[in-house]
Amino acid sequence: MDLFPAIDMLDGRVVQLVQGDFDSGTVHGNDPVAVSLGFEAAGCPWIHCVDLDAAKTGEPRNRHLIAAVVEAVSIPVQASGGVRDDDAARALFDIGVNRVVIGTAALEDPSLIERVAARQRVALGLDVRGREVAVRGWTEGSGLDWADVLAELSGAGAEAVIVTQIDREGLMGGPDIEGLSEVLAATTLQVVASGGVSSIDDLRALDAIEVDGRRLSGAVVGTAIYERAVPVAEAVEVLRCAPHA
Repeated sequence: MDLFPAIDMLDGRVVQLVQGDFDSGTVHGNDPVAVSLGFEAAGCPWIHCVDLDAAKTGEPRNRHLIAAVVEAVSIPVQASGGVRDDDAARALFDIGVNRVVIGTAALEDPSLIERVAARQRVALGLDVRGREVAVRGWTEGSGLDWADVLAELSGAGAEAVIVTQIDREGLMGGPDIEGLSEVLAATTLQVVASGGVSSIDDLRALDAIEVDGRRLSGAVVGTAIYERAVPVAEAVEVLRCAPHA
């Protein structure tokens, strides 16, 4: 299982939100590039960037910072937030993003993933409260159950699904082991967990989930890293040395 350290950007700063509340952001720095270089030096295999401004409004206010991160590091960068159409996805592709995450737009235009996947690597973003998929930067409910959305979009060309349990985001209360097991059972896509990680033991628990011989492919971790509850280099080493790795 790969560690995806998160660099969430709001107004150009590195922040972490609690339960998706844009008024709850804790600022962890003003230099996303420096943060990304630290993650690379610690051995991380990926970096996960989120443009929170774009997620909320559709305006890619932090795209230039994502471009700077891509330019600075040699490891792959996954980017999400406000990818609402082909042009937004292509813009991220053009700056060198390795995989783009599409959430809200995939619900509104199911063919978008198929079109984008013909050109670049795509992950489906499922941000959920309980079982309901949230949209527009977690600010609205869609009225749709995640299992129905996943069943409809699994064959559209995405290679992975990023599952964020919003009610656990930023609280470090532990990941949703039961829910993630259900997602693994429901799809053949790679599954990346996000939300709730508070410790190395939580990462071990995620890494131990197995359904029909399949395991999670990664975990996005933000707050626990910035609060120093998860030492990045140690987490990378623990996951690398897992018996089934």
